[in-house]
Amino acid sequence: MTDTTLPISVTIIAQDEADRIGMAIESVRNWVDEVVVVDSGSTDGTQEIAASLGARVVHHDWPGYGLQKRFAEDQARNDWIFNIDADERILPELQAEIVAMFTQAPDADGYFIAIHDRLYCTDRLSAYTPYKPVRLYRKSKGRYSTSPVHDRVQMEAGAKTAALKGRMAHDSLKSFHHRIEKMNEYTEAQAKDLLARGRKPSTFRILTEFWTAFIVGYFFRGYWRGGLMGYIYAVNFAYSRFLRQIKLYESERKK
Repeated sequence: MTDTTLPISVTIIAQDEADRIGMAIESVRNWVDEVVVVDSGSTDGTQEIAASLGARVVHHDWPGYGLQKRFAEDQARNDWIFNIDADERILPELQAEIVAMFTQAPDADGYFIAIHDRLYCTDRLSAYTPYKPVRLYRKSKGRYSTSPVHDRVQMEAGAKTAALKGRMAHDSLKSFHHRIEKMNEYTEAQAKDLLARGRKPSTFRILTEFWTAFIVGYFFRGYWRGGLMGYIYAVNFAYSRFLRQIKLYESERKK
């Protein structure tokens, strides 16, 4: 760490993110102590790009989302962890807020940060925040869960949390082909997780899930503001929810 960087370890898990990981690292590398990239077997040069930007690259076979992020925590040399995904980047106002906060002592152990999707093929950020998770936190006060599906930081009892005002941008789509592949992979894991937790398929949910989710996405999440691309996002969201339900149904029938 130098006098101009903050005592923060940025952790990124990645596989085949050569076209996006550069922006993620560039958004943090000049003001944090280290960037740790845990790669699970990229074949597109992700590791080389990350290393060329000063990141420390560690290979670890894929065990699931929560476990991989937990492994990344163990590689970090600082207590303060800032976890970002390879398709996310820190916006300037968030950087300024964190730098200002660390000029003194942070007054919380974990911080919630709003993440906004960048609508594909545009420079526009969605007004809706799909989630506002803890991403900046003390490793001594919180750790990622061991769930293969749900990658959320679990703060210890008594740990203090607060919300930051700055935002992160999420380039959730790099192509529709990639989106379908990721949707298929993620809904498969979700269905297995639901089945393991004793959830049962519902005929009613199968019949209504797509339409309900589309209404939620298009109107309540505000995707209608994004024109044609917003409509596409709402359909994608609805189909992923429908796919999860029919895979749960399939898994239950095969038991």
